[in-house]
Order: sequence, then structure tokens, then C-alpha cells
Amino acid sequence: MKSQQKLTPIAYIKTPYPEKFSVPRQSRLTPNVYATVELAGDYDHAQAIKGIEQFSHLWLVFEFHQHSDWQEKVRPPRLGGNESVGVFASRAPFRPNQLGLSVVELVGVETTPCVRLKVRGADIVDGTPIVDIKPYIPYVDAIDDAKGGFADNQPEQLSVEFSQEAAQQLEQLSGRNKELREAIIDVLQQDPRPAYHKAKAARRIYGTALFDYNIRWYVEENTVFVEEIAQNTL
Repeated sequence: MKSQQKLTPIAYIKTPYPEKFSVPRQSRLTPNVYATVELAGDYDHAQAIKGIEQFSHLWLVFEFHQHSDWQEKVRPPRLGGNESVGVFASRAPFRPNQLGLSVVELVGVETTPCVRLKVRGADIVDGTPIVDIKPYIPYVDAIDDAKGGFADNQPEQLSVEFSQEAAQQLEQLSGRNKELREAIIDVLQQDPRPAYHKAKAARRIYGTALFDYNIRWYVEENTVFVEEIAQNTL
């Protein structure tokens, strides 16, 4: 019998990633990027998170709310975007029930005026509905001899350099320049380009949205060059 239960968001997450292209491909790859989980509606009560500060990490179960159709096969970036696998052998967002799972580090708890959990390392689009929060339990959740298949090792990171213009633009952002700089480095060193672009020799300019800014950059060899940091006008 098909379940008729409807998932209800218990929280929403605020992240620097207004669009999918900005989001890291896995959680915990951007340890200097912070996010806030804000409990909502009937779940916005301090009693609902009592004791949560005892845990260093949390599982967030969330909804891929920007995707509506599922795909039986997908092309993971780790396979160069040219080889397909079954969706259940991947972490792609094109899933039948549109649910995602990420582990984040818990770095702060607020209970007034509303319940907020400050976390870091999230790989989730800004405004995403959170449908459950669970504590990460090291002795059962961490498996030392687990195999990672085609994603067994963390990809190599790129170097990130700022042009003189971009560095000056950062300096002009009083109060946010350090936070934005760390976010730019964390995100771009993961090489967010589509896998099929990486083999092309021609230099291509990309735009990545972080917070309220559009970051323009390109890659040469193993280095990301940040050309411009502009206020997003959208």
C-alpha cells in the first residue's frame, strides 16, 4: 500500500548559495562557510532541540525543492560527466522522493527570539526546506573500512588567486570581506565547473553567486583566477 504521508518542513536553511551552481558537490568540503538552520512553525520550540549541543555534527534531511522529475540514470561529475550510473548509485538530486542527506558541523545554538542552529560545511541551496534533523553518532555512523566506489577519494583541490581588481573589491566590503573571501576560496578550489568543460582548452569565464555577490572567474591549469566580485543586481 502506498503511503499517503506528506512531509512537512520543520526548518529552513540559510546558506550563501542562492543557486545550484554555487553549491559544493558534497558536504564538509567548505569548512569556512557557515549556514543557519531556522526551525519553523510548530517546531520552533527550544524543547525540540534540548540536548542537541552535546553533539558536534548533525544529519540534515532535506528536500531537493528545485527538482521535480526523477531520472533512472545520471552522469556523476566524478566520472567526468561521460559515464552514467543508476540514480541510487549516486547522490544526484534527481530522486523519486526528492530527499537529500547531509552531515554538517554544529557550531552554535540560539533559542531566542527563535530557534536557530549555526552549522558549517553545508552543501544545500539557500532556502531549502529541512524535513528532519538527527544527531551524528560516530561509533555507528563512521565506518573506517567503508568503500566509496567511484568517489573513494576526495578530488584534488585547485589553487585560488585574486586579481588586483578583485582584491580591491573585497577590501571595500567592510564587515564581510573575510567571510566572503573564505567562501570564495572554499567553493572555487573544489572546481565547480561541469565535468565536460574541464577537457576543453579554451578559457571560459564563469559566474558563481555567493551571498549577494556574483564572482567571475576562470581556470588555467590547476589555478582558479578570480577576476571580479560584483554586487548581484537581481
